Amino acid sequence: MLSVEENELMTDISPGTPMGNLVRRYWIPVMLSEELPEPDGNPMRVRLLCEDLVIFRDSSGRVGLLPERCPHRRASLYLGRNEDDGLRCIYHGWKFDITGRCVDMPNEPEVSTFKEKIRPSAYPCREAAGMIWAYMGPRAEPPPLPHFEWMDMPEEQRQLAPFHRGCNWVQALEGDIDTSHSGFLHGVLERTADAVHTWRKEHPPLLDVVTTRYGMMYGGRYGDIEARQADSGTPSTYWRVSNFLFPFYTFFPSRPNGLVPGHIWVPQDNHNTMVWSVGWNPVQPLEQSGNWRARSGAMVGEYEPATADGMGRWRPKANWHNDYMQDRDAQRTDTFTGIPTIPLQDQAVTETMGSITDRSHEHLGQSDAAIIRMRRCLLGAVKALRDDDVEPPCVDTPDWYHIRSASGTMPADADWIEELGPWMDARTLEIPGVGLPSPV
Repeated sequence: MLSVEENELMTDISPGTPMGNLVRRYWIPVMLSEELPEPDGNPMRVRLLCEDLVIFRDSSGRVGLLPERCPHRRASLYLGRNEDDGLRCIYHGWKFDITGRCVDMPNEPEVSTFKEKIRPSAYPCREAAGMIWAYMGPRAEPPPLPHFEWMDMPEEQRQLAPFHRGCNWVQALEGDIDTSHSGFLHGVLERTADAVHTWRKEHPPLLDVVTTRYGMMYGGRYGDIEARQADSGTPSTYWRVSNFLFPFYTFFPSRPNGLVPGHIWVPQDNHNTMVWSVGWNPVQPLEQSGNWRARSGAMVGEYEPATADGMGRWRPKANWHNDYMQDRDAQRTDTFTGIPTIPLQDQAVTETMGSITDRSHEHLGQSDAAIIRMRRCLLGAVKALRDDDVEPPCVDTPDWYHIRSASGTMPADADWIEELGPWMDARTLEIPGVGLPSPV
């Protein structure tokens, strides 16, 4: 378990906090490029890392990200006029370009140089792979953008799907590296009187957790699958590999058709997270990958109508107010939870812990080894930055992100890292052999 102090250190991303300083070293996904479709279009509010911001696309098509409050009298720039390569406050007409420079101050004398002294914080933005990214860190020259394989994929081989989650970003992220919950939370019942025993028949996976240069990965070895294959005369093992990459990326096991699913867990503030479900297939178009949205965790059903609030977009209609649309009859006959989709099942358990759960009351077992290692990675990095000014992993090494998750069968005496390495390092398009489907 973590102490109260360690829990706060890990979860608080407010400006000036140790973890806030760490996360701001990285490029942050803000929104889909298509959400700002036109030059001089309507600005939008954004809540990001506990900051209230306004984002706009100027006359030249460039994206600007500024504090929402005008530095003059603190009126909202969201209400401003987006025109002539700048955002103009409606209160006194002060106008700012995408760099935060005040380019017009019409209520001051023409000879005044006052506007040259006014420069609100502006965060550089870049567009890549259909997303707008922002750098909120201390460097005058930002580091390179991360280089994920999916960023190089054509549109027909990658997809992004955002949704809001009402809890702390670490709490939400941890679900992706908790492999032992899958057969329960996401389980489907057999239509028998003792259906509940379906989940008891599968032995928990044996975990091998490995610290890496980008964060950590772990392999889960599934004993019951091995036993079933042994019964058929095949001496092999089945491994599923997941990854945590600094500061807020997760990949979970790839599919037999080559689909690699993952998530980006972007903190809006300490109590809310914008989740980006990422799915890509380096081998074939997604339309040939089956129901990728459901399998990759992108399917949350319908969204609530969007509002102009900084956190008013991509909110699932199924939420804690309506018990995630849980169907108790379906729970008795069809699924372990009665909650309709995999991401909503995850949402229900992570949100109902409370927006920031008190980890000092947890009791972690052997199946939680990956979560324990991930927390050690985060806490080690944040303390190294705070105490010794050590730059966290991946900031200046974008190619470290160029990896994949994996799953596959292999000879019983094989080393899973060696066997799956060419696929995980994105050095081959040959999909690892899979003798049996994923247990989820």
